Amino acid sequence: MSFFVTGTDTGVGKTRVTRLLLETFRNAGIDAVGYKPVACGDREDGRILAAASGGLTIDEVNPVHFKTPVAPFVAGLLENHCVHPADLLAGFRRLAAAHATVIVEGVGGWEVPLAANYRVSDLAKDLALPVILVAANRLGALNHILLTLDAIRIKGLTCSGIILNQLDDELNTAMITNKGVLENLINVPLLDHLIHNQDVLNEEVVWQLGLAVPAS
Repeated sequence: MSFFVTGTDTGVGKTRVTRLLLETFRNAGIDAVGYKPVACGDREDGRILAAASGGLTIDEVNPVHFKTPVAPFVAGLLENHCVHPADLLAGFRRLAAAHATVIVEGVGGWEVPLAANYRVSDLAKDLALPVILVAANRLGALNHILLTLDAIRIKGLTCSGIILNQLDDELNTAMITNKGVLENLINVPLLDHLIHNQDVLNEEVVWQLGLAVPAS
């Protein structure tokens, strides 16, 4: 089973969560690799996922790279090199043919434009993968999470779980209460609440996502 990791916004920790998912799955004996189909700016996200994937090359993990740190559609216009959705799908299928689990990390938030009339949400729909939603734990998170969950459902996809990510040590009332309020508002599993600098996921996430651990 493979998954699509999206965020409520850019900078919420998608790459960190994707790396932790890869490490958790691989430690459980699951042949999991990462896929960052499009990156803008540097390729650090792709390098992180390649390193966590057990030897994949950066080009296998991140086939499309723009140097300009803007939305891919804009970067494509500026650099005269547009995203071709068929190429992104083909890159995923190559990895999926060779590995049991591919964790696809989107770029930015759910509706970021990749090309003319083609968004991150369209890529997720074409891949037909269950979605894992990453949200920064801060004021406004509830609104962003609920809006993104609704958008995921509109695409006919299922959100398999949410990971709240604490971006700093300082806590305010919203950060303290978000987890409990979410559990009362939605029927989507809260897979984990990462505190600042936490570098491991709850091992139960493997079972929560419905993955079977290979027999030893």
